[in-house]
Amino acid sequence: MQQANHRPQSQPARRADQPIHLARSAAWLALCALSLGAAPSVQAIELGALSLTGFAKVSVSRVNNGCEYCQREPEAGRHFIWADDLAFGKKFGGLTTHSVQIQPTLALKFDLPQGFKLSAAFSQRYRDGEADLPGVVYERSLTLTHEYYGTAQIGNFVSRGWNRADYPYASDLGLTAFSDSGAAYGILTHAVRYTSRELFVADGNLVLEATYSQGDRDFDRNKPELFELWALWGRGPLVIEAVAQSSRNGAAAAFAKAGFTGLTPFANRDDKQLNGNRQGMFMVLGKYQIGTEYEVSGGLRFNRWSGAYAVQLTTGALAQWNNPFNVDWNGVDANGVANPGYAARSTDVMVGLRKYINPKLVGYVGLAHLGKASTDNPSERGQSNSALFGSLGARYDVGQGLSVSGAINMVSYRHKGLAPLSMPAHNAFSNVDSRIAKRGNWLSLEANYKF
Repeated sequence: MQQANHRPQSQPARRADQPIHLARSAAWLALCALSLGAAPSVQAIELGALSLTGFAKVSVSRVNNGCEYCQREPEAGRHFIWADDLAFGKKFGGLTTHSVQIQPTLALKFDLPQGFKLSAAFSQRYRDGEADLPGVVYERSLTLTHEYYGTAQIGNFVSRGWNRADYPYASDLGLTAFSDSGAAYGILTHAVRYTSRELFVADGNLVLEATYSQGDRDFDRNKPELFELWALWGRGPLVIEAVAQSSRNGAAAAFAKAGFTGLTPFANRDDKQLNGNRQGMFMVLGKYQIGTEYEVSGGLRFNRWSGAYAVQLTTGALAQWNNPFNVDWNGVDANGVANPGYAARSTDVMVGLRKYINPKLVGYVGLAHLGKASTDNPSERGQSNSALFGSLGARYDVGQGLSVSGAINMVSYRHKGLAPLSMPAHNAFSNVDSRIAKRGNWLSLEANYKF
């Protein structure tokens, strides 16, 4: 059976940051630099124009209401009706999970005449020895930069719809349940991007950006296409960002880290059998620095999905299907077509507070709410459920690129049953399955080394 190209049941990967004692005057400069790329690591390995950077992370968690392999069809994506059933006799309770991640980035940089700079980058993330998103490369790009004309980029790279929500917002609060959910796509393929230079607007600094992604170009009838707009404005201690993403004919999903490729991995076989998919989102993010000790942040996201009809693409015992979304299984649409997918909309929100205790230690508390969905689907597919995630933790900068962190986390569903539509799996982000337990808590520990 064909599945969406992601691992929602794994603990989401996130970029690490080191706590810094920020002053008001530094807030804009730090975030603007991060908006255009990761700050260079002091541990970078350099050889002329060639550099190697990245991170290696080990994490472990202990959840009180976990259940391993409790889904009767463990490999089935959540939008298949046969994924709804639980395995008979399975017990839930204490469950320990662990993960090892590494993401090296190999880069080449050249200075060109007239103030231009050219760089090339290749980066892939691995989880427990395997590619984090099978079949999708995190970055494989060429970038041309000029201080006045801005930045142009082409190739594979991360979207703002996932990357900006993840860092420096959700991952700073231990709330990747917000950044990794929703209707965005995270890794863009066959894409082109233009980022403006810093502009002075309304007594602040403004950066504007537009991105276009073609996805899998082997599709003819259902050509993938994604547009993304991003704006970042900052003045003193305040930074506000907005991201809009609209796509068609990507694999239907509620996993903002997913790669944007095509409806299925088999364009030549499946193109004529499918009728497309549309989804998108609009998100506002913000941070405000209160003196040198506190930082408040938040995010608001509006998701929309067209829904995707369930279509059996091959026959036989190992029949393959497309990636359906919000399906009325065994129902028909107005034209008599079976298993129709229904449009849906939902709203998600995140708020948090960080305290810089000293230059090496920062504490944080955060909440994320994944809301109920509005849809005309007569079948219950999770649209009536919602989820509240919370995290209380701290991160310590050991030095020399190493940081350690720990957090106490919780999740509370509105009711037991199928998970909210903006979640990629019923136990995503917490290992607490919404069909088994209404609430759960877990302790997470992490060591992250940046090189």
